[in-house]
Amino acid sequence: MIRIVSTSMVVAGALGAGVWASGQAGGGQPAQNPRQQPGAAMHIYAPDQHDLYDGRFVISANRIHMIGGLNDPEGWDHLDNEAKSARLVSGTAEIDVDEIRNTGTFVAKLRIPEGDFVMTMDRWHEFSPCQDGGIVAYVHEHGADSGCGDNNWPKTLGFLAGWGYGHATLNGTPLYQDYEMHFMVTQGLHDRKTLRVNYPMKDKQRPAGETNPATQQIDFYIRSPQPNPKNRPARQVFVHFFGMEITWK
Repeated sequence: MIRIVSTSMVVAGALGAGVWASGQAGGGQPAQNPRQQPGAAMHIYAPDQHDLYDGRFVISANRIHMIGGLNDPEGWDHLDNEAKSARLVSGTAEIDVDEIRNTGTFVAKLRIPEGDFVMTMDRWHEFSPCQDGGIVAYVHEHGADSGCGDNNWPKTLGFLAGWGYGHATLNGTPLYQDYEMHFMVTQGLHDRKTLRVNYPMKDKQRPAGETNPATQQIDFYIRSPQPNPKNRPARQVFVHFFGMEITWK
């Protein structure tokens, strides 16, 4: 659970600094962290500032696309912000987690060109402090200045995100075991029509990330521990999906 550590922030109604930082930066400004962003014109309460927050998220993701394939030749780009290799696949991703206790399930059951692909989270894991035990709600992630995650994607508000280790099967046969997994339900990263991620955006004028807050989407992947600098991202395996429809239950 993300705990508010700065009484002054609570009184002011600003977002809690949580497990990342507290106090003030130079000039009396709050220290930057994944819940306090530079130039923000609006603040909301952190989840655990609500008396009724139970931490449970039950979400389905649909209209899922796969980037590339399982057997692409070395040198692939499975981030593919241009969506050149994105293809629609059938199936759903189902999330049922307790963010406070860092428990629950993530399972994606998909029909991809190679067959029936199932990826399952086996255990949650915090790779960095902003991940708060492995599952976190309402946190900024990615971009150059969010304070959480790499800059492969633009900065976005994550309504829910999870990290850990999992496995995948293909046609019922084990394919990947004990690989890193991640999902994030966010503001719209992918254009509604073109599916492109407009990042980095030319002539960017505003301080927020290059996202569309009128939509909600999901990105999720499973990746090998083995690196490969010839690929993008630099992993031997990086199987990446995104979903354009999100249903909260």
